Amino acid sequence: MIGISGSYGGLNLGDEAILTAAVEQLRATVPEVEIVVFTRDAEHTRANHAVDRVLNPREATRDEIMPEVERLDLLLLGGGGILYDSEAQTYLREVVIAQRFGIPTRTFAIGVGPLKHQVERDAVRDGLDRMDGITVREQSAKRLIEEIGVRVPVEVTADPALLLTPEPFGVEMLAEAGVPRDRPLIGLSVRERGGAAPDLSEAAYHQLLAEAADFMTERFEADVLFVPMERADVREAHRVMGRMSLPERAHLLKYRYGPRQILGLMEHLHLAVGMRLHFLIFAAISGTPVMALPYASKVADFLTSLGLEPRSTVAHTTAGTFLADLDRLWDHRADQEALLRENIPRLQELASRTAPLATRGEE
Repeated sequence: MIGISGSYGGLNLGDEAILTAAVEQLRATVPEVEIVVFTRDAEHTRANHAVDRVLNPREATRDEIMPEVERLDLLLLGGGGILYDSEAQTYLREVVIAQRFGIPTRTFAIGVGPLKHQVERDAVRDGLDRMDGITVREQSAKRLIEEIGVRVPVEVTADPALLLTPEPFGVEMLAEAGVPRDRPLIGLSVRERGGAAPDLSEAAYHQLLAEAADFMTERFEADVLFVPMERADVREAHRVMGRMSLPERAHLLKYRYGPRQILGLMEHLHLAVGMRLHFLIFAAISGTPVMALPYASKVADFLTSLGLEPRSTVAHTTAGTFLADLDRLWDHRADQEALLRENIPRLQELASRTAPLATRGEE
C-alpha cells in the first residue's frame, strides 16, 4: 500500500497532471499496488483519478490521520513544488507521522523553494534528512536541498507530467469557446500578479500582457486563446482582455477541462505564450513552440532543460523586449519545433525514472 501526498484536489491542472501521471507510473511499476491519496478535495480526487482510497488531511485531526498512515508500506511526498515558505510544514505533516511509525518515506519529483524563513528551512531539512530517498524535478531544487544541509543523496529526474498522454480536443470544443478556425491560434496562460511581478502595479502588469496579446493578433494575423490552469486565472484573463485594443480577437477557455484534454488542445495552437509551468510543459510535449514569461526558478529551469534561454522575468520585462522576442520566435518556429523533438524524449526518459527510484524495494 503506497500513499502519495501533494497539492491535489482540482485546484490546479498542473498538479492534477502530476497525480494522473504518477498513479499511472506507480501501477506500472508495482503490480497490484493499492494507492492512497492525501488530497485537499477527496471527492474530486476520487472522481477523477484511478486510486483506491482518498482522504483530506486538512479536514482531519492527527488522531484520524495516524491510523491511515500506519497502514502504509510507503509514503511518497509529491510531486510538484510543495516545499516552500508558509506551506512546507503542512505538506510534511504526514511525512513526520510516517517517519515516527518507521514507515519508509521518499519524495516523488518534488520542487523546493523559495525557503527564506529559517523555521521552514529547518523543517524541510529535518523531514528530508529522514527520507529513504529523494527525487527532485529540477537542479535548483537539488541545490537548495543541499544548501539547507540535507545529507540524503538527491536524484534529479523530471516533472511527472511530461509522461502525460493527451485526450482529443475536438474542433467542436473550440467552437464551443467561440474560437474561429480561419486564423492561426495562439495560446496564452496568465496568472495573478503576486510573485510574478511584485514590483509592477496591477494596472501596469495587465497592460503589459494586453500589449503582448494585441501585438500577436495584429503581427501574426492570429486569434489568442486564454487557457486557465487555475480558476483564478479566469479573472486575470478577463482583466487582460479588458485592456486589449482588439478584445474581439481574444477568447477564453472555460475552466472545466482535465489535464489530458488541455494537452490535446495544444495540437490546435501555433504558439504557446505563458507563465504557468504546466501550460508550457503541455505545449512542449506537443511540439508547440513556447515563449515563457518566467516568474519562478522552476520555469527558468524547465526552459534550460529544453535547451532554451530563459528570458527576463515578468517583473523585469518591458513590452518592447518581449514583443521583439515574440517576433523573432514566430519567424523561427521551425527551429524550436526541432529542438523540442530532440529534447522532450530525453526529459520523458528522466521522468520515467522517478517511479522505480521512489518505489525501490516495493516492486
